[in-house]
Amino acid sequence: MDKLFFDSWESIARTFFITILAYVAMVILLRSSGKRTLSKMNAFDFIVTVALGSSLATVALSKTVTLADGVLAFFLLIFLQYGITWLSVRVDFIKDIVTSRPVLLLYKGKLLKDVLKKERITLEEINVAVRKKGISDLQQVEAIVLETTGDITVVKEFSREPAETMQHVKHYPEQQSR
Repeated sequence: MDKLFFDSWESIARTFFITILAYVAMVILLRSSGKRTLSKMNAFDFIVTVALGSSLATVALSKTVTLADGVLAFFLLIFLQYGITWLSVRVDFIKDIVTSRPVLLLYKGKLLKDVLKKERITLEEINVAVRKKGISDLQQVEAIVLETTGDITVVKEFSREPAETMQHVKHYPEQQSR
């Protein structure tokens, strides 16, 4: 109980210096791995981010984990994330495992209520996204899409049908006619 609030100045100094060095190492590795590592996150990216944060905390606070061990863990996590994203761009099977498809929530002013329920999206979330686009009525909206990042995209109108950017969106009706 005597070491609950303070262990030693050596412990404080170790935490101070190791945290700074581990943080600098993580920033260097993240910057060198490209913008994709720091982009908006899908579920896979979120898992890697949580693992990196957990590793940083462990390196900073655990006396049994060395800086070299921590930097190796950062490197491996970032390397794995880079490798999986590299593969997912080139191999559809990997992409399908790692990322979900965008999902149509509204089409031509009509809400897809079963899809909203399945994706756990409320009408209020839809209304917020529509208002952010300066639109006051769902009938003025061509489509609303739940993106792979969890963002909700409002498409006011298609420039042509079938809309090219909608071809991989789940529940988009024009997919069936191809």
